[in-house]
Amino acid sequence: MLRVGLTGGFATGKSFVGRALADLGCYLIDADKLGHEVMMPGGEAYDAIVQEFGPTVLDDEGCIVRRKLGDIVFNNRERLEKLNGLVHPPVIEREERRMAEIAQADPDAIVLVEAAILVETGRYRYFDRLIVVTCAAEQQMERALERGSYSKEEILARLSRQLPLAEKLRVADYVIDTSGSKEATLEQVRKVYGALRSLRGGV
Repeated sequence: MLRVGLTGGFATGKSFVGRALADLGCYLIDADKLGHEVMMPGGEAYDAIVQEFGPTVLDDEGCIVRRKLGDIVFNNRERLEKLNGLVHPPVIEREERRMAEIAQADPDAIVLVEAAILVETGRYRYFDRLIVVTCAAEQQMERALERGSYSKEEILARLSRQLPLAEKLRVADYVIDTSGSKEATLEQVRKVYGALRSLRGGV
């Protein structure tokens, strides 16, 4: 089995690239989705988060509202690190469990873990190869605004807290630039997939 990390900056197109690689035959594990799961009622991180941050982060049905939690932690590095310390370990456990299941079922699999902060946490070192998705800074802003979830100020604040893309690119084995057309991106994806297939079983 080949373990591949997929990361990049906010709104650079990681999910698009991840889905394209999955369409070609990779197994895709979405760390953000796992993060949602461990924060749901009954999830591994739920009780600890509510105890640490209080009931004000819950909605009327008792679910954690990530936007409320974000408002608390994203301007407070200490609180953000505390939250990450509660969420990341169970997410990684789920990733590892899923990868083990895939390896048992398909020893020749290419398993892709899509996560925003693989480089920041140092977890990228646990993968055989690392793909970093990049695009022009103005496109990051444009795409983030199109999502409609954040204001320009919130997006700038979020970008300022992430490791600069240039730092992530330094440790990349493969770079996919999504600045151009979708077809141009898909052509890069196909090339990377071909390179990964040639490595499969040889790492």
